[in-house]
Amino acid sequence: MVIKMVFCASCGSQNPDGSQFCTGCGAKLGAAGTTNPGFSGSGQGYEFEIKDRPVFSILNINLKSGQSIVAEAGAMVTMSSNVSIKTEMKGGLGGALKRGVLGGESLFMNTFTSNGPGRISFAPGYPGDITHIKMKGETWFLQGGAYMCSSPEVSIDTKFQGLKGLVSGEGLFFLKAEGVGDLFISNYGSIIEKDLKGESFKVDTGHIVAFSSGVTYNVERIGGWKSTILSGEGLVANVSGTGKVYLQTRCAQALASWLVPFMPSSSGTSVGGFKIG
Repeated sequence: MVIKMVFCASCGSQNPDGSQFCTGCGAKLGAAGTTNPGFSGSGQGYEFEIKDRPVFSILNINLKSGQSIVAEAGAMVTMSSNVSIKTEMKGGLGGALKRGVLGGESLFMNTFTSNGPGRISFAPGYPGDITHIKMKGETWFLQGGAYMCSSPEVSIDTKFQGLKGLVSGEGLFFLKAEGVGDLFISNYGSIIEKDLKGESFKVDTGHIVAFSSGVTYNVERIGGWKSTILSGEGLVANVSGTGKVYLQTRCAQALASWLVPFMPSSSGTSVGGFKIG
């Protein structure tokens, strides 16, 4: 399935295909709006499509001559022969180590540049969806593994989330994306988008993918000690504030726990009458 979006020429907000008025600023779309080509104040907007959603998504981008895109190592699926690649530690050794060791991403990032009109495709390394975020100078926080690719003008750093990150099992650091341009993130399973306007809700920590600045969370017990220990839910995140939150319908930690009984032991295990290991 191809998801087409209409981008407002006035503010850059993305709207469902067929919209007559922009949901961001109210401007009339049509001649002023464009289908598929991204809008970017930096002039680095991409013409793209996201196909085969929501579980086996792939991102196809048409690059103009001289246009570049930065991506996580290993995210590229296909590219035109006239697209070149440059691999480097973005932000120097210190920045790369922060993203890799603390943020859960690769130490190296690839910059793809097209010499003439070209095409490049990216996909996550797990069954899941891809979401486009139009960056307009704001800040987004991403769980480790969520970043896939972005405009060169978007900076990727790390943000210390304190002890709550350790006790939640999500790590001590988030990835922090900020700047102006296009950001593409990936998730495990389908994506759920929630707009918060001063309210709060609770979610399993393993299902948080990304959230914008203005949104905060605290880790707490789901109920009493009995429920926390025996319910299988453990700790949850109480998310609150004003902004946007992206959640995923599947959790990698839950899948890993489900697979444990099927994994061979050191002495070998029997599955279906056959010994493994």
